[in-house]
Amino acid sequence: MILWMLAFLIICCFLWNYKGHLRIADINNKYIFITGCDTGFGNLAAKTFDKKGFRVLAACLTESGCRDLKASTSGKLQTVLLDVTKPDNVKRTAQWVKDEVGENGLWGLINNAGILGVLAPTDWLTVEHFREPFEVNLFGLINVTLNMLPLVKKAQGRIINISSIGGRLAFSGGGYTPSKYAVEGFNDSLRRDMKEFGVKVSCIEPGLFKTGLSDPVKAIEKKMAVWNQLSSDIKQQYGDGYIEKSLAKKAKNKPFQNMDLSLVVNCMDHALTSLFPQTHYIAGVDAKTFWIPLSLMPAILQDFLLQKHKVKLADPKAV
Repeated sequence: MILWMLAFLIICCFLWNYKGHLRIADINNKYIFITGCDTGFGNLAAKTFDKKGFRVLAACLTESGCRDLKASTSGKLQTVLLDVTKPDNVKRTAQWVKDEVGENGLWGLINNAGILGVLAPTDWLTVEHFREPFEVNLFGLINVTLNMLPLVKKAQGRIINISSIGGRLAFSGGGYTPSKYAVEGFNDSLRRDMKEFGVKVSCIEPGLFKTGLSDPVKAIEKKMAVWNQLSSDIKQQYGDGYIEKSLAKKAKNKPFQNMDLSLVVNCMDHALTSLFPQTHYIAGVDAKTFWIPLSLMPAILQDFLLQKHKVKLADPKAV
């Protein structure tokens, strides 16, 4: 009996692995649209998929981003300026994409644009600090998706939403993790709604990667700007030098950071080209070995492990 069960498991693993290697036949006439291509994952994805033969339509926030990307890719790749928080800009871009793809439709939509916002204790923040990441990471993503959806349905293509481990585990105060939790919810409902149209929807959850988004200098500057505006009561509760102590503790704990951005782009590639794309992709050693396993643990254990990395407050009862 045990041998039969073992044989069954081996066959299932083989079939699962075999399915994962099956790819679509032709990519040369397939259009993909990627947001957030100035730097980071989006920039590498645009260059990678251009080399593979896709017809890449790359959206950048800045003219310099468009110019630099065009200079380092083939003549087939096209760029467009896009701020995902501006509805009129999104509508114009969707019409431009429609004119470009014609009867082919849009094979792939990669919602990559995102911002970190301010990462700080919740009682330091205003609602505007939360609103900013939501406008880009969630509402911008939704608006782009809704405007591109008819084109993706026409091609029976793929939609890939870039979330984060922060969409599975809230490890810091601020609007970033709540916005990514919301992206996960939107992704899952969209995936189920699109099944009957032949559209496959995937979500990628990167761990901590070294990109412009995670620039520690900018993060500290934003945090210090918020600190300088706090009331004397809040500052007394946290104590002078709280930010410096937090940085020292992080340096001591040496948080893992992935350097190879292709780990995320490889997930995008599989989601675009596999006959059986995964619903969720986890990218990064830290995500696979720590963050995702931690997200599945009881809350009491999550709180204990995450609290160990926080600085002790100077006077939490001060009012």
